[in-house]
Parts: sequence; structure tokens; C-alpha cells
Amino acid sequence: MELLVKQDCPQCGAPVEFIETDHVLFCGSCGTRNMVQSSSPPRYVLPMVGNASSAGLLLAPYLRFKGTIYLVTDHGIEHRVIDTTQAANPAPGLPPSLGVRPQAMRLSRINPAAGNLFLPQTLKASAILEKAATVGSLVPQAGEQFFHRAYIGEHLSYIYLPLVIRERGVHDGVTGARLVGLDELDGSDLRSKRYDDTWRVRFLATLCPQCGAGLEGSGDCQVMTCVNCHTAWGLTPERLIGIDWRMQPGDSTTKLFLPFWKVSTHIPALDIYSFADFVERSNQPFLPRAQWRERVMSVWVPAVRLRPKSFLQAGRQATLGQWRLAPTEEKVPPNLFPVTLPFSEARQAVKLMLAAATASPKRIFPALPHIRLTEVTMQLVYLPFADQGHDWVQPHTGVTIGKNILRFSRSL
Repeated sequence: MELLVKQDCPQCGAPVEFIETDHVLFCGSCGTRNMVQSSSPPRYVLPMVGNASSAGLLLAPYLRFKGTIYLVTDHGIEHRVIDTTQAANPAPGLPPSLGVRPQAMRLSRINPAAGNLFLPQTLKASAILEKAATVGSLVPQAGEQFFHRAYIGEHLSYIYLPLVIRERGVHDGVTGARLVGLDELDGSDLRSKRYDDTWRVRFLATLCPQCGAGLEGSGDCQVMTCVNCHTAWGLTPERLIGIDWRMQPGDSTTKLFLPFWKVSTHIPALDIYSFADFVERSNQPFLPRAQWRERVMSVWVPAVRLRPKSFLQAGRQATLGQWRLAPTEEKVPPNLFPVTLPFSEARQAVKLMLAAATASPKRIFPALPHIRLTEVTMQLVYLPFADQGHDWVQPHTGVTIGKNILRFSRSL
């Protein structure tokens, strides 16, 4: 579920509301787009009861995980979409989770000038990932052979609960409820620290590094494009980086271009170097053509967040049908769907796509823990899709994605 955050525009100061996972901040008042940069996960605070100010108060940290977890065992591929929070400090009286409060309220970004004190984080991020897998029942069961687990589309953030100390007790700043009496606490339970400057958020104007024109992209995009010099730029915590991109030519039926990451690689553990090798090793129900021996193996990963089943099906069909594709350099058209899955996660999804695309799980699954990719190159490819009523259909590969699935998946 999407969390809404409010803050002031870094350019004009007007109030702006955005979705917690957004990487680009758009201001409707001055029309500017700013890239959100930070070296650590984003940090937000819940609103106080009666909209009182939380400045100067003690804040308790909660880790939030949102994303899709995939588990590959000898029984197949399982998956769950998870959204959970967990207290990151063991202070007595703290609620173990924030429940639905973050979804029901407008969050605010932590203000370094507010003078807050912070309970330190003692829970590691890896712990909430394990909890998320347990909550989703995506841990190996007794008697199962476990081969691979992947977190795709994951988003980690910190949400702080304001605490009010009064009347010899610690109170929940959101509800006003008493959490614990001060006489029940050890002297170290409320030990706190001040704002850490590594948490600071910076805003970078989204200007093309090559020509200086304004870049185009939605709030949740991971890649922005320049319609002036026809380049693409990936968003990272430090800077914009150039993305090698291509486009499969469409025709009169093309209504939309959807992005895929083309991960070209060698997979020595499976002796896969060409597309023909992949067809043979994964026991596909068709014979490899001679020219496929010269075609480097590529794993195709949807560059958009999708429901798990659709994500696996789209990647499988694009990977198997890659021999029908011949992307070329093009100018940036107006009907590009935003890239919402970064290239770093596409690389993490390679093992998952190999598992989804194989026709011989018994041959491929046991090798997954031993796979190390070599000679990796990545390219962003936009594929043309035709409007077929309730579905978007890719004519070359047969990839089919329901319109409602594509629309609602952006909130995953």
C-alpha cells in the first residue's frame, strides 16, 4: 500500500505531497522536478495527535519493508507481496509494529533542524528481511530442498513514532496512549542520539548531464529520458548515470512501449554462453538454430514492477522469444512507460528468470546456488505493445500483460 508524505518544495517552498517510494519530486506550483538523493534509506515521522509539532521530541525507529519475495525449492517457485513494519529498538512498551497507521496518515520527512532525539537502531535490516520471509511463509519447510530466495522491488525505510514523556510515563505521540511508566525503565532504555548527518536528503535538479535540457520522468521512475538529445539516465543515490538503451520498432498497432532490462551474460555453472546453449541446457521443446550459437545469452527482465506471476511470465516469454527481437537506436517517443525496477534489481532477478524459463527444473534449480554471472552487460530495451482490449500484447514474443495488472502494479 502506498504511503503519502508531505514536505515543502526545495525550489519555491510550496507544499508538495508525494508517494513514499518516489525518487523524483514534482512541484505543481513552480513546475520543477528534483531527484531525491540520500546515502541511507528515507526517514519519516508520523504526525502527532491534534497535528501538534513533534520538534524536540524523542523518536522511536521502525523499519519498514515493502516488496516481493520469491522462493525456489524442489516444489517450484513461490512468491508473496509483503508490507510490514517492525520496531528497530527494544525499549520496553514500544508497539512491536505500527500496524496500519502509516497508511492512514500523512508522513513528514525528518527535519534535521527540529532538534529531535532518536532511539538508536539495534535491529539490522537483514532481520526484517528474514521476518518478511517468515511472515510470507517463504522459508524452506521440513523436507524441502531450498535453492534460491530473491527480494525484488524491495523498499526499506524508517518510520519514527514520536514519544512524549509526561506524568512519569512515556506516551504514544500519535494516539496519546500511555506506553510505559518511567519507573519501569532501566537507565539505558531511553538512551538516545542526535540527528546523523548521513541521513540528510539532497535534491538535485533533473537536468540532462549531456545537453542541459530538462529530463522527463514520473515520480516513481528509475530512469529519466531527454527528448532533446535522446539519452536515458539512471537514478542512483549519488548521481545520474548514462543508460545504454534501444527500442524494438513498432508499427501502426503500437500504443505503448514497455521497458525490459536485457542482461547479456555468460553462466559458467550451467555451461551457458549462447542462446543456443540455454535452449539445450533448459530442455526447451524446440531445436536451436545455427545462428543462435553466435547470439550471446540474454536474460530479459521486466523493468517495471508487476504482480509476481505476471513478472515471471513476462520475463520468461521475453527471454524465450529474444531471437525474434532486433532493437535499434531510436529517438525518445512520447508513449514510453516509466522504468520502475532499477538495473541493480534486474541483475538480482537473473537466477529467478532462469528458474522461470526452464523446461527442466531438475536440471536448472540445483545449480542456482552455484551460479556466478560473468561478462555481464546491461541494456534497456523498450518493446512495442498493442492494445488488445483488456490486455497489452507484445507481437514479437507473445508477452501479455493485463491492463489492470500494469496499472495497479505501480503501487507494489
